Order: sequence, then structure tokens, then C-alpha cells
Amino acid sequence: MPAIPDPAVLSRIDRLELEAKQVVEGYLSGRHRSPRHGFAVEFAQHREYSPGDDIKHIDWKVYGRTERFHLKQYEQETNLVAWLLMDASESMAYGSGSRTKYDLASAAAAAMAYLVLQQTDSVGIGTLAGGVRAFLRPSGQMIQLREACRVIADGPYPGPAMLGPVLNELAGRTGRRGMAFVFSDLLDDVPTLLAGLQHLRYQKHEVVVFHTLDAAELDFPFRHTTLFRGLEGLPEILTDPPGIRASYLKALNDHITAIEVGCRAMEIDYVRLRTDGNLGHDLAAYLQKRQGM
Repeated sequence: MPAIPDPAVLSRIDRLELEAKQVVEGYLSGRHRSPRHGFAVEFAQHREYSPGDDIKHIDWKVYGRTERFHLKQYEQETNLVAWLLMDASESMAYGSGSRTKYDLASAAAAAMAYLVLQQTDSVGIGTLAGGVRAFLRPSGQMIQLREACRVIADGPYPGPAMLGPVLNELAGRTGRRGMAFVFSDLLDDVPTLLAGLQHLRYQKHEVVVFHTLDAAELDFPFRHTTLFRGLEGLPEILTDPPGIRASYLKALNDHITAIEVGCRAMEIDYVRLRTDGNLGHDLAAYLQKRQGM
């Protein structure tokens, strides 16, 4: 007999699908036609002119040499393949409020999936935690949104992300050039992480990194002696937050700056998302900036 679906998981899938639609229809639809305006148009070959052809494509230089009309033909990949690459590691389960980092990344990924599918483009997904936990091949059918939500709803998983090596593995599985949306807290070794992102760029993917962080990670609001529980194999630490706040914030800022600089050097879009932010507003602001560019 087939397994009976867990009602809690089904409810989570429903909520994620609904939030994705609310974000897109409330903030993004009608203002952002596409996260990518198609691939570069490349010249392919000439063919002889036939009555009824659009004369604007006539190559007049060829006519000058041959006195015959020839049209320029072009190749263009019109179907966008967008990959959602989700960090589903243990650290993504952290949340100081009602929403965890994984909740935020899941909602952002589902919203981008819905936006892409609305435009009849294709979406594929990979969830990453110490390896590739799930891999869903691209589809342009709207049912793919629910399938993506189903895959996402299985995370997060115990253990570290090892994001750099896993991105290296995935780069060879994502096929022809498209877009890769990476959703992660990026709590990894920076050179290794950037090497994984570089591999995606080498595969000619356009890459967008959504850096999902908890408000408490960014602001460090703790004031009293606190026991910090280690994730991904790290030990617990009992400490006095005011005494380490300055050094913690400097280390975090240095880490984020190194990632931003590395992304900029590779022409990768870097977008920071906070668990206490307005996701629809933040995604709309990014897409508006992208269109302006």
C-alpha cells in the first residue's frame, strides 16, 4: 500500500504554495516580466530571401557582394531554465522569531518558482545538505510549483551544508545555461563557497545568491549570560554577549563583505534577506533594481 501522506507535511506544502502566490501576485506580477530578459541573440547563418519575409533582416553587405537578397538568421534560447538550489542544512533551521531561515528561503524560492512558471519558463530544484538530498528535473508545467514545494518541505536536515563542494557537484548536473538561484545562510568557508559558485558561472549559468539570515544573527541583541547551542556538530558555548558583541559583529561583517566582493568579481547578484523583513518588498526591490541595470 502507498504511504499515507503526513497531514503536517501536506499543510506545510499548502502554506508554502499559498505564500508564494501571495508574494508574486501582491508584489511582483505586472511589474516584473522576467528575472532574466532572455539569452543573448547570436547570429547563426544566412538564407535566401523569399517573398513575404521581413526585409529588415536583409543583410545589405551580402547583397552588395552578390546582388542577391539574403536574410540573417539568429539562434536564441527562449525558454529559461531556472534552478532553485536550496541550502537545507541544520543551521538553516535557526530562527529567533516565528520564521526560521529555512522558512524564509523556502518562501523566497517558491515565489521565484511561481514567477518563472507564470512566464511559461521551466523550474528545477536541488536541496543541499552534505550532498544533494533531492533533485527535481526542470518542468514548465504549473504543477511544478507544488512539486517544488513538496521537495522543499522535506527539509531542513541534520548536519552541515558543505555548500561549495555540493555546488561543484550540481554544476555538472544542471545542463545548459540558465539561471541558478542559491538560497543559503552561507555559513561556510568563503573560498570553498566561492569556488562552487564559480563552477556554476563556468557552466554559463547566471547566478543570484539570496543570503538568508536571521535578525538575531545580524543584530546580536542578546544582553544577558546566554547558552548558545551549537549546530552542525559545533559545541555549546556559555558566554557574556555584551563582552563579545563587537568582535562577533566584526567577524560577521568581514564574512559577509568577503562573499559580496567575491560575488561582485564573478558578476553574481547578491541579495540579503532577513527573517524579520518583508519578503515581497525585498524581492520586488531586487527585481526593480535588476530591470534598471
